[in-house]
Amino acid sequence: MNYSDRLNKVIPGGAHTYSRGDDQYPLNAPQILSHGKGAYVFDPDGNKFLDYGMGLRSVTVGYNYDEISEAGIAEIRKGNNLTRASLSELEAAELMVSLFPWADQVKFAKNGSIVTTAAVKLARAYTGKKFVAMAAEHPFFTYDDWFIGTTPMDKGIPSEEKANSLKFNYNDIASLEKLFAEYPNQIACVILEPATFVSPCAGDGKLILDKTACGNKTTCTDKIACTAKTLNFLHQVKALCKKNGAVFILDEMITGFRWDLQGAMKVYDIEPDLATFGKGMANGFALAALVGKKEIMDLGGIRNEGAERVFLISTTHGSEMSAFGAFIKTVEVYKTLAVTSHLWDYGKKLITGMNSISKNLGIENNFSAEGFACSPYYFTKDKNGQASLEFRTLFSQEMIKNGVLIPWVALSYSHGSTELDLTLAAVEKSLKVYKAALHDGVEKYLVGRAIKPVFRKYN
Repeated sequence: MNYSDRLNKVIPGGAHTYSRGDDQYPLNAPQILSHGKGAYVFDPDGNKFLDYGMGLRSVTVGYNYDEISEAGIAEIRKGNNLTRASLSELEAAELMVSLFPWADQVKFAKNGSIVTTAAVKLARAYTGKKFVAMAAEHPFFTYDDWFIGTTPMDKGIPSEEKANSLKFNYNDIASLEKLFAEYPNQIACVILEPATFVSPCAGDGKLILDKTACGNKTTCTDKIACTAKTLNFLHQVKALCKKNGAVFILDEMITGFRWDLQGAMKVYDIEPDLATFGKGMANGFALAALVGKKEIMDLGGIRNEGAERVFLISTTHGSEMSAFGAFIKTVEVYKTLAVTSHLWDYGKKLITGMNSISKNLGIENNFSAEGFACSPYYFTKDKNGQASLEFRTLFSQEMIKNGVLIPWVALSYSHGSTELDLTLAAVEKSLKVYKAALHDGVEKYLVGRAIKPVFRKYN
């Protein structure tokens, strides 16, 4: 049965987020999935795949993890969505704020785009300024105009909206300083992820100019937690925001609930003005959050008599109790099972194993696993050492043949020793084909077209 045709007939793009579209997967990928359990997903024909997509990184404990599912179902039995705020809503809000000592209030929603846009709106209302500065290297902030207008897919976005968004380079404080100089007293906020593929710490053997800051070392080797805040990019950005009266926003949609239960901000010892979360916070249940300091968040409140109002977030389904129940239970499970510690440990073994196989095959310059252990990624390069979507598609294609769906690497607590062994066995088989394709040409082994970037001008 051609599920792809049926999906694209009734849904533009064939799915409700572009990352699930046909053009993001090789032709042998399952066109549709019926259910998931633990670290595995299944198609309607009963085919089973070890999954590293994990619900677009939203599932961090495991698909249909019994305790969390039952907590969500129990809330549904209470009515799920009531006329006024629910007790579950209050308990979830108090729990979320308790995780972040610097934060005073939280606003929940159903997806990350809503809360990042709400953060920008608050920053503009708080500062009276209009420009938004964002990290150019970070792939996605929202589906709203202020971000999409900066991408190649800008059709339908007014030019005046595009002009209000500015870009700087991650780990290049001079590029942000330049923006503040070019737009004096006009930048409302700076928004960025704490880390993606690279760390905000000096790391990578960079020369340390102020040796006294790091125990008289001449080079920095700590990529994770830089003890010298003056060398940490996030702290440099925060200081620059404070100096220029801009709101400092950290988007922890991916890093939150992976780097640490309290986010990457705890790892890097940084406190923003506002922060956004989503993805893994409720193990796949639809929940996102904007947390922040009272003086900013309160602009969206109703108790400041006579104050001009800010229409912040208003969503009927943002108060669904099932997601709150799942979130509360997810936090409990995280604490009981030390979930983030498991992600770091498993990821380290996975990276080491994949690179060992690549090296043994003599293709370590063409395929490598890198990044933070809690959120690894893999690089695919052609015989000339250039990044290649064709070879990325080939690797994904071969992994699917061996029972592993790995469009990217999102880890969960349900990935254990059995899954690691299965993955590395599949990697070895797949990289043997990869090696042959480097010699014979990728077109000999790749079936059909290569995957395409999400943000491209034309189909």
